[in-house]
Amino acid sequence: MSTPHVVLTDVTRIHGDRNMAVVALAGVSLDIHLGELVAVMGPSGSGKSTLLNMAGGLDRPTSGTVTIAGDRLTDLAPRDLAKLRRRRMGFIFQDYNLIPSLTAAENVALPLELDGTRASQARRQARRTLDLMNLMELSDRFPDQMSGGQQQRVAIARALVGSRRFVLADEPTGALDSHTGEEVLRVLRERCDEGVAGLLVTHEARHAAWADRVVFLRDGVVVDSTGHREQAEDLLAAGEAAR
Repeated sequence: MSTPHVVLTDVTRIHGDRNMAVVALAGVSLDIHLGELVAVMGPSGSGKSTLLNMAGGLDRPTSGTVTIAGDRLTDLAPRDLAKLRRRRMGFIFQDYNLIPSLTAAENVALPLELDGTRASQARRQARRTLDLMNLMELSDRFPDQMSGGQQQRVAIARALVGSRRFVLADEPTGALDSHTGEEVLRVLRERCDEGVAGLLVTHEARHAAWADRVVFLRDGVVVDSTGHREQAEDLLAAGEAAR
């Protein structure tokens, strides 16, 4: 078995203190390998988004460690952590977050330019990434000239441009119809099959079925997991029944 690309070890996140303390995560451990898509499911308030924030270095754990490709995020200074996020991670959110005044290629190139890559070189890499994802026809379109599904696929390209090997998706199909959502998940699945590590937060079992592994959270604790995509519906039903 290869070394995991992403390792969360006994991660706990507590908001507030003393009598006002709220435990968002309680001793969660999770490994994600390159080429693997892991889905996290659970009811509202179960800690799904908190787990994604921990894995992506957007928030720091109260205790426990998070390691990406051998670098322990919990040991990094804020500037170094921001650099690691820019260069190695890509984030996909429900609301796309594309800049309206930029074309698809310019949106995809933006993270590279912010990291110091020359604009011309960044645009070439952006177009190459769009081409690999069969999105070249969108290169010169602005967000308001695209459908929601097209915008989300461009957001995936932006998350993967350059040397990023870890993509985190928080309910990326929430604003899309079912058919378009499936197309977006297919693109994400293909990128993981090509060697990217993926973490998908979702409340839809049919979306989790695209993953290699499904982890179910309740009250900040991992209560079950499965390595078989077709078991996602059963896992969701079991978790809801236990509430």
